[in-house]
Amino acid sequence: MRLKLFIFFIGLVVFSSCTSNETDNKEKDTYVQDNFTKKEVAITMRDGIKLHTTIYSPKDTSKSYPILMQRTPYSSKPYGSGMKTKIGPNSHLMKEGYIVVYQDVRGRWMSEGVYDNMRAYIPNKKENESDEVSDTYDTIDWLVKNVDNNNGKVGTWGISYPGHYATISTIDAHPALKAASPQACIGDFFFDDFHHNGAFLLSYFRAISLFGTYKDTPTDSAWYSFPKMNSQDQYQFFLDKGPLKNLNEYFQYEKLDIGASVAKDKIDDFFWKEIVEHPNYDSVWQSKGIIQHLDKVPSTVATMIVGGWFDAEDLYGPLETYKGIEKNGKDNYNTMVFGPWDHGKWARNSVRNTVGNYYFGDSITLKFQSEIETKFFNHFLKGPGDKNTGLPEAYVFDSGKKEWQSFENWPPKNAVKQDWFLSDNQRLTLQKIPSKAMQFISDIKRPVPYSEDIKTVFTPRKYMTDDQRFAARRPDVLVFETDVLTENYTLAGEILAKLKVATTGTAADWIVKVIDVHPSDLKEDNETLQDHLKMSNYHLMVRSEVLRGRFRDSFENPKPFTPNTKTDVTIKLQDVFHTFKKGHKLQIQVQSTWFPLIDLNPQTYVDNIYKADEKDFKTQTHTVFTDSSIEFSVLN
Repeated sequence: MRLKLFIFFIGLVVFSSCTSNETDNKEKDTYVQDNFTKKEVAITMRDGIKLHTTIYSPKDTSKSYPILMQRTPYSSKPYGSGMKTKIGPNSHLMKEGYIVVYQDVRGRWMSEGVYDNMRAYIPNKKENESDEVSDTYDTIDWLVKNVDNNNGKVGTWGISYPGHYATISTIDAHPALKAASPQACIGDFFFDDFHHNGAFLLSYFRAISLFGTYKDTPTDSAWYSFPKMNSQDQYQFFLDKGPLKNLNEYFQYEKLDIGASVAKDKIDDFFWKEIVEHPNYDSVWQSKGIIQHLDKVPSTVATMIVGGWFDAEDLYGPLETYKGIEKNGKDNYNTMVFGPWDHGKWARNSVRNTVGNYYFGDSITLKFQSEIETKFFNHFLKGPGDKNTGLPEAYVFDSGKKEWQSFENWPPKNAVKQDWFLSDNQRLTLQKIPSKAMQFISDIKRPVPYSEDIKTVFTPRKYMTDDQRFAARRPDVLVFETDVLTENYTLAGEILAKLKVATTGTAADWIVKVIDVHPSDLKEDNETLQDHLKMSNYHLMVRSEVLRGRFRDSFENPKPFTPNTKTDVTIKLQDVFHTFKKGHKLQIQVQSTWFPLIDLNPQTYVDNIYKADEKDFKTQTHTVFTDSSIEFSVLN
């Protein structure tokens, strides 16, 4: 059960039917079995390693079909005679006629080799040298030469980590690859998932073993185990645990039954060890990033990057992937689709679209699947394959107006930069005032929670739209807001928080949140809201981000703060497309803890926070100055 829950968390999306009558349920259960044949093969890579590959081919062999492939570290189950009940990116494509392929990547599940988390790309490979790029190339080459009734055209897709492998497929791509859709794709592990601007996502710590448990032989069963918290209150659990080094006990292999064949030097969880020993953005993390290599995407591969505006895991990746291809591939067909989704929700068949407490509308996901995703793949794999798809460059959902819009560029060309200043008396104004100091005490025994929920989760998602009133009412959160807006105000693009700060200590984190304060007379949506909440005055978090202050000038070379010294700290918040409607207010919150979403900063500089001692953690007083500003991209 834990395995199933975790695969759900990570983005291996399970499709569910919108209807419940017996006929639809029968079709859901037997369509693949009735219309496809399944074949499992081991494809040999250039270095001799064999990768387990499952091929679903249409039973109708009277015509040829394109190949749609997903490469995954999360298993291409079921193995043996069993068949998936849903294949391909969505139900429409499954029924349109495609050969659908799933592959366990190197070192995972039934594939040979040893897994390397975010395996580094090798630009100039020697003979028989391999990486994920070459594994993908070799797989496609085998498929088009050996799978019956294929038309010679291949597409790739995937969500989350499989989305990363879809990006990988576009680098030095095989000539048969014509279309790729990286979705919620990891771009760089120092900015996605486990890290945000150098801060460790403590809330993900139980996921470490999924990626760092060693194995060197194929298996159809889970070889890893998840740490048990024995608590339903993760805030208190992590607070009681104290420094990060106290979590080392959860990543020792000798506690797991994985067999005597494991070498002694493999006892430590290799992913946790990598995190602990590389606290800065050094050559290890830099080599694992893929967005640095998007200049190697040929114009022969069409790309459609998909993401969710409220994706807690991977928002950085898809935005930077789109921008990287756009920057380097002037002749490429490259588009982006961003909707009001959390991680992978666009792949489900739900009619009602919500994230946490917040309702965005009906049929949003179904519209994307039928009118955008299916059209993209059909055009490039079955149709003319030119750039005349009839699809927009940027198809984006305004999360304030709750409607789709199309643009020829992203950010839109008519978006302009505008600065708002953090003024005293909790005001957010367009006028800069003389510099004044606003202080708060950051108590390491009472960090600001990221959510008011009492629960434990494998990965937090709901908080991305959570009501932020609970934080606004704390003394260690500074609040700044506009007057009630007299007209709509639309943000479209990147947000830059240009803070001027000081601290009595030598280290601090800085968190900035952009919030849509709803009118007090707003009617409730009881079908979505938690029982204790009201839509009246709801504080919708539109965007948020953290910067570990030591990395304010360089992620490679951290440095301490000089106590009581005014210092510039600039935080890049990811893009938004959100209209603050007339009658609403725009609010900014600034704080220094966000627990246990991120780990606690000792607030005393140490070279490696993962090795900090209890004595290093000290309460400090932080200052934010009124000449701090927030730069928005505003749609004219």
